[in-house]
Amino acid sequence: MTVYRITASTDNTITNAYGENLTTRGTGSNMGASDILEVFSIYGQASSTSTEFARALVQFPLDTISTKRTAGTLPASGSVDWYLKLYNAKHVDSVPKDFKFFVLPVSSSWEEGVGLDMEDYSDVTYDSTGSNWIQARHSASHDDDGKWATAGGDYLFNEAVTASFSTGLEDLEINVSDIVEDWIKGTGGSEYNNYGFGVILDPAQASHAKSYYTKKFFGRGTEFYFKQPVLEARWDDSKKDDRGDFYMSSSLAPAADNLNTLYLYNYIKGKLTNIPSIGEDTIRLSIFSGSSDNSEPTGSPLDMVIDGASVITGYSKVVTGSYVSTGIYKATFAFTGSSTMTNVFDVWFSGSKSLISAPGALHFHTGAVSLKSFSAAVSDSDSKYVVSIVNNNHEYHKEQTARFKVYTRLKNWSPNLYVTAQTTPKNLIIEDALYKIFRVSDGLIIVDYSSGSVKHTQLSYNVSGNYFDLDMSMLESNYQYGIKFSFYNSYLSSYVEQPYIFKFRVVD
Repeated sequence: MTVYRITASTDNTITNAYGENLTTRGTGSNMGASDILEVFSIYGQASSTSTEFARALVQFPLDTISTKRTAGTLPASGSVDWYLKLYNAKHVDSVPKDFKFFVLPVSSSWEEGVGLDMEDYSDVTYDSTGSNWIQARHSASHDDDGKWATAGGDYLFNEAVTASFSTGLEDLEINVSDIVEDWIKGTGGSEYNNYGFGVILDPAQASHAKSYYTKKFFGRGTEFYFKQPVLEARWDDSKKDDRGDFYMSSSLAPAADNLNTLYLYNYIKGKLTNIPSIGEDTIRLSIFSGSSDNSEPTGSPLDMVIDGASVITGYSKVVTGSYVSTGIYKATFAFTGSSTMTNVFDVWFSGSKSLISAPGALHFHTGAVSLKSFSAAVSDSDSKYVVSIVNNNHEYHKEQTARFKVYTRLKNWSPNLYVTAQTTPKNLIIEDALYKIFRVSDGLIIVDYSSGSVKHTQLSYNVSGNYFDLDMSMLESNYQYGIKFSFYNSYLSSYVEQPYIFKFRVVD
């Protein structure tokens, strides 16, 4: 799972705008039950110098994050990006252009309220339940008067992040990782508690003698499931296990392409579990050639390429591996081998940088690796593929996290009768592949391809082929969804979407 979404639990619009009479301001109005959030700046409507503002407040429950991090289903701070996403709501009024919003933490608690009226501001709360321009919360239930310290809301301006808009019709999607992680840590004083976000016009623009009209977003009460405000965690947890795609070092390839990564998965009673004697510390690996029938390792450990990191001078027969996550370890190295080799064996153990035979070393696992060799060609290649999901079900439950296993082969693969009878078609590993999820009924993209710096929709692979995990809880029940794939094509230096759609339905 590389995308995790939290839906807003509380939201509201607060304003000091004038009512229809252009005399009375709606500072006591509450819009907590509205399905719309609104941000605007209006200049000179009631008088030549009057200003009117509306600001949006939105809050998300973060109580499950620590649990998910402990369980290993959500990465630690620094390994995940958090995005606030608000979706544009079309309307008939004028929209601002070329403007900037400040998205910043609210620094005191506030209440949502049950007001609806966003036109006449008739749902007045004053000191009753629900926030407005003056009140943050109901005074009777708190030790103070319940007012904002500053009319219009209390915010941590030093933590602000900015979002720019050109047409005024865009969605808001902004990285708020630092704010969210501060909330999770709970450091910095009570004002750093999770009181949600304020979305306001850039104060510099708000001081201009001009109007920025109204920008509207869907609130949490909207009937449109995928338009609700969400806080989205994104991370790249793809595991590129080269056990089925292991290449011997070659002068034809750049140094990075000569590196191979092998993984060790420690399953105990079907559950990934840390190796007790190692925990989260380093693990060792040595490579052995095979016996005459290639059924087991034999002889002494083979030399790896010294890189000064995982393989150091004086210890070329030992790779120092690392901890990945609960029960998962990996080792990255380059191996020269020889033209006569077809298979080698990886032996995982603990101990110092010395050999596996050193006193105190514990042997954990022996695996097998088939070797490949790089080769040059005299013509370019623009490959086409046949793709399928071998374990796709027609239905998935909403609380399920499903693993989709992808089978890929070259489209022009044309074996003769003997090969067909004797050989199982090989699953081709695509080293750089992305997935996309969309709703079939209208094509609405739910999770898009991520070809940026954090490829949170990148497929993993192991000896069995490519795969990815999908958290069904972020999908609306009783709809059909489609999966598409895009493979990086080095010949074209771009991603190419594959012409296949794989469908499934989500049910409660």
